[in-house]
Amino acid sequence: MSRPLQTVMSAVRVLEAFDADRTEWRLSELAEFLDLPTSTLHETLETLSVTGLLQKTGRGRYALGWRLLKLSSALYSSLPWYGPAHDTMNALARGTRRLAFLAVLDQSGPQPQVLCIARSVQGREGDEVEGETRFQLPAHASASGKLLFALHGLPLPNHPPRYTAYTSPSPWDQEAAAIRAADLAVTQDEWSLGTSSLAVPVRGLGGEVLCALGLSLPTDQLRGRELLERRLRRATHDLGWELGGR
Repeated sequence: MSRPLQTVMSAVRVLEAFDADRTEWRLSELAEFLDLPTSTLHETLETLSVTGLLQKTGRGRYALGWRLLKLSSALYSSLPWYGPAHDTMNALARGTRRLAFLAVLDQSGPQPQVLCIARSVQGREGDEVEGETRFQLPAHASASGKLLFALHGLPLPNHPPRYTAYTSPSPWDQEAAAIRAADLAVTQDEWSLGTSSLAVPVRGLGGEVLCALGLSLPTDQLRGRELLERRLRRATHDLGWELGGR
């Protein structure tokens, strides 16, 4: 990896440590979280602060900067469906008391990628879950990944990593057909033991699949799946009407 790319990737890794559950970090805490020397991390944080991508909120404390909001506003304006979908995600999280997320399929590169573009704070019931919260999600082990790949008729990557003993137990052709028939994908302990997820499509004008809307929860609470499915489907049905997809 070239030095410029290393520098950029280091900055991205720092920025991705900030999320809905952690909007501010102390230098020492972030260094421990990222397993980086404090001196190295301090240099990166200072550089990001100078550029406006981060801001100092106190001695040794940092939060996301205003420049990111400006950049995100430019992206949001190009995605008219994002605002309503984000509102629906948060309403779903509040109504179900679960971790909710939005994910998209990015086909701009050499290989399709599933990206988590938004998520709520952790649910208010039970333990925190791994959930589908990382920026890049495994297509073969996440509900949103399986849903988006199945609906777009894509094969799963060759020789994908096996995260648990439950990762990708079914032949993909059969599983993809079942997902398309149900308009729903469910994973159970496939990415992280103790975590399950459900995802359904958000459709726009003409039935175009815009993104996946999903919920993550502890596996031992999956017995309430039918109710969560109904809540998900109702949320996307109403959102589809708003977006002109129904």
